Amino acid sequence: MAILALIVINKAGGLIYNRTFGDGLNQLNTNDYLVLAGTFHGVHAITARVNPLKSLMYSQHQQTIPTAGGVPVPSRPDPPSGLEVLESENFRLQCFNTLTGTKFLLFTDNLQPNVDLTMHKVYDLYSDFVMKNPFYQLEMPIRCEAFERKLNSYIREINNSR
Repeated sequence: MAILALIVINKAGGLIYNRTFGDGLNQLNTNDYLVLAGTFHGVHAITARVNPLKSLMYSQHQQTIPTAGGVPVPSRPDPPSGLEVLESENFRLQCFNTLTGTKFLLFTDNLQPNVDLTMHKVYDLYSDFVMKNPFYQLEMPIRCEAFERKLNSYIREINNSR
């Protein structure tokens, strides 16, 4: 069980951060990471568009409609999420899409537990050390030593606890 890599993609599909942890994945060059980021961004957008319409499916089976003072209240459908998890026989890819459109891709071993919690901790580190950094410009590559140190420490702690 291990965390293998982290990739962060901005809302335009550009690679703004990538880091591998250990030797679990094949080493890629910079162009490969750029292609991976752009390809994933496109696939994520397509999968968000082919999302089934839940409101139509549920309205057929719904017996009562919520009302406010006798007037039906329209329910707001969940926003389409797009691709969230991709599993292969060698690794698992978990995507966390923020409200601003930034995507965090975490590559893990298939047996890695609590990937959601790990992803949220990584996002917390990003929020605390990148977004609060007055020198960081949005949508630009992440170059923040404090983020690197905290992230490396956190991932090392997870990978050594197996």
